Amino acid sequence: MTSDWLQGPYVYALYASYGFSGPDIAHLFVAGFGSSMVFGTFIGALADRIGRKHACVWYCITYILSCITKHFKQYYILMLGRILGGIATSLLFSAFESWMICEHNKRQYESKWISITFSNAIFGNGILAILAGLLAEKAASFKSLSSFDGNESSVIMWGGYCSPFDLSMVFLMFTWVALHSTWTENYGDKHGSGATSAFSSTALASAWKLIRSDPVTMHAGFIQSTFEGSMYTFVFMWTPVLTPTGSDPPYGLIFASFMLSCMCGSKVYALLNSRFPVEKFTIYVYLVAAIALSIPVFTESIPLIVFGFLIFECCVGIYFPAMGTIKGTYVPEESRAAIYNLYRVPLNMIVLCVLLTDASTKLKFCACSAMLVMAAWSGYCLHSHSLAHPMNPVVQARKQHLDEIGVELLNHSNDIEKELR
Repeated sequence: MTSDWLQGPYVYALYASYGFSGPDIAHLFVAGFGSSMVFGTFIGALADRIGRKHACVWYCITYILSCITKHFKQYYILMLGRILGGIATSLLFSAFESWMICEHNKRQYESKWISITFSNAIFGNGILAILAGLLAEKAASFKSLSSFDGNESSVIMWGGYCSPFDLSMVFLMFTWVALHSTWTENYGDKHGSGATSAFSSTALASAWKLIRSDPVTMHAGFIQSTFEGSMYTFVFMWTPVLTPTGSDPPYGLIFASFMLSCMCGSKVYALLNSRFPVEKFTIYVYLVAAIALSIPVFTESIPLIVFGFLIFECCVGIYFPAMGTIKGTYVPEESRAAIYNLYRVPLNMIVLCVLLTDASTKLKFCACSAMLVMAAWSGYCLHSHSLAHPMNPVVQARKQHLDEIGVELLNHSNDIEKELR
């Protein structure tokens, strides 16, 4: 994860330093997003068949190749790098977790240790994201960006915003060596039937019928599409908004601040969840997020915009565990994978439309705020329906179990935090 976090603050900045326009950079981001979207649909099944350890090795190789392309001031090479990065991201978020769970079960460890492992990973990942942002800042400022051979017409660059990607390659090489020498191989369904069943026409048709007939399931999907659509737009837009003409802000430090704010949001979620129904307090979270992303529409003050972005990141930290609880509670287990796949269809359409539309920055943030207001409306409908139709005992038990897991993870992460202090 460190190798991934090191790259985050400087992707847009590097492309802009090469002289590419906003629409050109948007197309590069769309290529990465589209690559992850396409390959993510079957990469998990492929990892099950070729072996999870083998897939993790390919993650390292693919991401190293993606980092190498960042040294080329050539658009189509950078486009290839974005596609490779999308493949690597799909492997990162599927193969590693699958390997860990399989090894855990194979070695017959206690089942409750899985939640402890995830707690360590979540908390550690937040710390790494903050440290990676600061480390990337130092690396980027160590040497100015220049051509490799001193010729201004050269397309090969080094130093400056390329340095965080070079540092990322170092971490990827260490990861490659570590997992190659210490991991054992494990496999999933080598025929891929379990992974592909969620994409069959029958499963998708059944899931679509269920979504249309169940308002709660429909509203949950609408909330995910609008909130995460705004979030992905923010990932693309924050760098140019905080980069007035002629300025060179500390991207790594800003990124680290965003990650810290997101971690604080996860703590706020635990406090809210212990006092209020998740269906209720998330309505206000969506509204606060809408206000936060509307700030760039009304002012060009960088301190105010940064403050709004920090508030939005805090809302993101609240959103993910909250939405995990909502979907885990209301989405039927037998159709879960297929429904989740359908949820991503409008999300992908929103992201592609926003990124590919040649609209002003203010208009895009206005659209994000509007989507978040719609998410709040849908959250209100979901809450009203949950009050009018009380959960049956099975669903209530599932929700209580999810809440208990959340409290357990929070308590364990608090213990780790105290030890670090």
